[in-house]
Amino acid sequence: MVKPHILALPFPAQGHVIPLMELSKRLVNHGFKVTFVNTDYNHKRVMNAMSETSLEDDQIRLVSIPDGLEPWEDRNDLGKVMEASQSVMCEKLEELITRINELEGDKITCVIADESFGWALEVAERMKIRRVAFWPAAAALLALAFSAPELINNGVIDNNGVPQKSQMIELAPEIPAIKTENLVWVCIGDTTTQRIIFQAICRNNQSVKLADWILCNSSNDLEPSAFTLAPEILPIGPMLASNRLVNSAGNFWEEDTTCLEWLDQQPPSSVIYIAFGSFTVFDKNQFHELALGLELSKRPFLWVVRDDIGDYSTTHAYPEGFLERIGSHGRIVSWAPQQKVLGHPSVACFLSHCGWNSTIEGVSNGVPFLCWPYFADQFLNESYVCDVWKVGLRFSRNESGIIERKEIKSKVDQLLDDEMFKGRALKLKELAMKSVMKGGQSDIMFKNFVEWVKS
Repeated sequence: MVKPHILALPFPAQGHVIPLMELSKRLVNHGFKVTFVNTDYNHKRVMNAMSETSLEDDQIRLVSIPDGLEPWEDRNDLGKVMEASQSVMCEKLEELITRINELEGDKITCVIADESFGWALEVAERMKIRRVAFWPAAAALLALAFSAPELINNGVIDNNGVPQKSQMIELAPEIPAIKTENLVWVCIGDTTTQRIIFQAICRNNQSVKLADWILCNSSNDLEPSAFTLAPEILPIGPMLASNRLVNSAGNFWEEDTTCLEWLDQQPPSSVIYIAFGSFTVFDKNQFHELALGLELSKRPFLWVVRDDIGDYSTTHAYPEGFLERIGSHGRIVSWAPQQKVLGHPSVACFLSHCGWNSTIEGVSNGVPFLCWPYFADQFLNESYVCDVWKVGLRFSRNESGIIERKEIKSKVDQLLDDEMFKGRALKLKELAMKSVMKGGQSDIMFKNFVEWVKS
């Protein structure tokens, strides 16, 4: 019997690659063949970050196509990424599928594309291949995108997505209310980038109609109102490698697993884990306030500091004497095995940028949050954490927009001294895990999807 051959295409960002890779791994376990397509730039990063054991795992074929950007251009400029993808990547994807179908025995039977790459669904439709849109973020965010025409008609935003005034938007009860200045396309880059992103969202709203399925890395238990509002979005999450008791795949940086040994030496529920994902950057003043706030808390901490986390000349210059003063009381790494860290009994809370992957990883491990959103959907996710699920706290900024060291210490103390946060986090963990266990809603939806692809 010929295996179904899936071509998986993520948006070229860390928070999109990892969950689609996890979905691909699960499909392989159900007898599928998967060709996973990264951009050339990200393919090199993934390959360099993989361990020798992972490199020997040939269950998923890793290939790449050009992203249309020059080697020196900024891949964090999402406007450029969107524009290039709709021209160069679109053409190269079609060429890749044609080459596979002509030269290999197993033709592509289904394309699973990131919903942000709606053009890929158009390519698959032209080539008469089954089409699936994958949404790696909160269902509420996709429901918001689907609501763009209504927001225009109601005068909330103009045709370029620009808010007409500052106000709160409530899509439905139990979906976090959103400030117009925090709409996902409004808090990314400059006005040109914001216009490009919004136009891409509007195009994707049309392209996604070509999809046979719209799969989402969330669960009905976490976002019941969002799935009621947009029933075409189908939950199959939370999808985490840790649920399968294996390591996550698709990282852009090599994980420093020695931090797990350091965690082993810390008391239970004592460590602050701090990680800001792959995009967040700090100016020198804010970076110093964060460092000194952690020191002021007098609690052990594990802090992920990427080499490119600073937007100043010395990428992450710590306050004078900071490293000497904290000694072994704190551990700093460039990238961490996050799912294993959050599942470690020593971790007390997660100081997070609130990317969706980080959010559901924390939720799935019953860890309370301290929320520090940076851009895009992270403000929506912060509202879920603080206002809907009530498993975390947000920080207040001073008149200069800085989160001060005393505020950091205060919120750490408030979160960890109130056992109600941990109690609610553990109950939310039960809900999240129930959905992916045998017979849970996400489990049933995933199995229905598998049967459809095989049919």
